[in-house]
Amino acid sequence: MGMLKSRNVDSSFQTASGPIPYNLTNDYMFHIVLQENEFVLRGLIGSLLQLDQSEIKSVKVTNPITLGDEIDSKVFVLDIHVLMNDDTVINLEMQIVRQEYWPERSLSYLCRSYDSLYRGEEYGKAKRAIHIGILDFTLFKENPEFYASNKLLNVKNHHLFSDKFILNVLDLTKIELATDEDRLCEIDHWARLFRAKTWEDLRMIAEKNQYMNEAAAEIYMRNSDENIREQCLAREEYWKHERWVRNQMEEKDRTIANQEQTITDQKQTITDQKQMIIDQEQRITDQEQTITDREQIIADQKQMIADQNRMIEELQKKLNNQ
Repeated sequence: MGMLKSRNVDSSFQTASGPIPYNLTNDYMFHIVLQENEFVLRGLIGSLLQLDQSEIKSVKVTNPITLGDEIDSKVFVLDIHVLMNDDTVINLEMQIVRQEYWPERSLSYLCRSYDSLYRGEEYGKAKRAIHIGILDFTLFKENPEFYASNKLLNVKNHHLFSDKFILNVLDLTKIELATDEDRLCEIDHWARLFRAKTWEDLRMIAEKNQYMNEAAAEIYMRNSDENIREQCLAREEYWKHERWVRNQMEEKDRTIANQEQTITDQKQTITDQKQMIIDQEQRITDQEQTITDREQIIADQKQMIADQNRMIEELQKKLNNQ
């Protein structure tokens, strides 16, 4: 099979201006564009997996959706499942809202993709599984990276255990961290295309790459479809609600944490005050003992004086009798 050619979709976007209603960070637009345009899908996969187009024999989206159909936002996942060359399962995920357990969730998805054998099949027939998370946030803030590829490696000598289990993460917010290799594969250009806000920016980004140029035209065409725009809006509203819920939860967690810290501080203050009272009581006890000791010394001194006075009186009497 030869290299797939561009299908020359509507190029009227070349004269479009102003803001893009819905770009590829909208997961519905993301799914529709890549589902409906195999040429663009091939271009993106080739870039992300550093493959020459001659190495991509076939790609098939195995979970297509019907254009414009309403989606139950609560249960529907808009990841794109792709079978490449009949031997590799790829899961493409667009995620714009930080998920607390995204690493665990992505691993779960990857495991499901890899566990594709039918009962009785040989393990050697297991298809390679690749999960590619395209995130509009930084997954590990303490270790930011533009494009990371995670594989099963020996932790001592970094020997590759298997190339059939791969989890890649593209951080759209860290384009400035792109490596020379990332730029050579134009992954940074794809990231800019995903985040483009205006048609002018989109054309400038896409003008020198045929796959991106067609992606831009496809985005324009799909934004011209009212039914698709409605679904994009529904997804936008869904994620807006998810952000609000997450912000509320985070605010609640911060409030609880602050209250717990206040309680801890108050407990420490009470403990300190109790210790201060104990110390004060000990000082009072010590002072009372000091007073008692001094009173005893005074009493002893008075007794000594009294004894001395008696002795003097007795001596005086003896002297007088003489």
